[in-house]
Amino acid sequence: MDGARRARFDYTGLERVFHEKARLGILTALVSEPQGIAFNDLKQLCDLTDGNLSRHLRTLGEAGLVVGARGPGVGRPQSIYELTREGRKRFLGYLAELERVVADAARARSTPARHRPRPRTGGAGA
Repeated sequence: MDGARRARFDYTGLERVFHEKARLGILTALVSEPQGIAFNDLKQLCDLTDGNLSRHLRTLGEAGLVVGARGPGVGRPQSIYELTREGRKRFLGYLAELERVVADAARARSTPARHRPRPRTGGAGA
């Protein structure tokens, strides 16, 4: 297949780094709050433990998608996380690809299945 044509159900834009339940929740929360979200708020929004959230934020940070910074907090500084410019661009591209998956599946669901002849089993002449 030439480079200009893409296989209909290829879904190249579904990057594995996004395609995990906890990271999908983290990124969705962060894309909705461009100014960033405090670690503890993000933990509650995504129903994650400290360790689990830290692990996923580290993965997202290593991929260049998320950055964290120490900011003022009540009584002590807190970590604020936000999407990088590249992270926002790639995540929105990922969401567009998911929309394509949903549209393809919806089209398939609304199109009647083709009837295929049933294979003959046993009986006379088999």
